[in-house]
Amino acid sequence: MSKERQSGQFVVPGQKLGVIEEFIANQGTYVEDGVIYSKNVGHVLMDLVNKKVSVYPAARNYNVPYVGATVVGDVTGVQSSMVNVRITKVGSRFISGHFSGIIHISDVSFNYTDNIFDAYRAGDLVRAKVISDKNQIYHLSTKGENLGVLLAYCSHCGAILALRQNELKCEECGHVERRKIAQDYGKGTI
Repeated sequence: MSKERQSGQFVVPGQKLGVIEEFIANQGTYVEDGVIYSKNVGHVLMDLVNKKVSVYPAARNYNVPYVGATVVGDVTGVQSSMVNVRITKVGSRFISGHFSGIIHISDVSFNYTDNIFDAYRAGDLVRAKVISDKNQIYHLSTKGENLGVLLAYCSHCGAILALRQNELKCEECGHVERRKIAQDYGKGTI
C-alpha cells in the first residue's frame, strides 16, 4: 500500500487544510497565522511521506495567471529594484479580473542589469513568464529573447518608440531610450 494518498476532498480557496506543525504547504496552498489554506478550487493531495499538502486544480483556468504561463501586461510603476505590472493577458487570452505581478531587477535579463529604469518605464507593454506565486504575488521574469517590452512610449513626448538599429528612437522628437525589448518588439504580436 502506498504511503502517499489522495484525500480526494474537493476544496475551494480559503478552505483550511491543516497546520504547519503537521504539513509543509506546497503547490496550490498558502499559510496564514500557522494555518494552511487552499489557494485553488481543486482536490487535496496529502503526501504523508514528505509531510506536504497540495491542492491541484480541478480544471486549469487559463484566464488566471499560473506558474509557467506567459503573460502580457502594462508597467504601472518602476522602483529601484522592481517593476509593477498589471497583467491583462494569460497566454493568448485576455483576462477579466485584476491581477498584478512584479519583475525583480534580477529577473529582467540573463545579463546583469545595473539600472532597472533602462529596462522598463511606466506605460510599457511587456511580455513575461510567471516564475512564482509565492506569498500570493505573481513573480515575473523577462529572461529570454521573446520576453520583454513589446511596445514603449517616449518619456519626453509620449509618442510610440520605433526600433531602429537596436535602439528605441522617437520619430517625433528624436529622443533615444533603452529598454529590455522582446525580439518581436513593435510587430503587433501581442
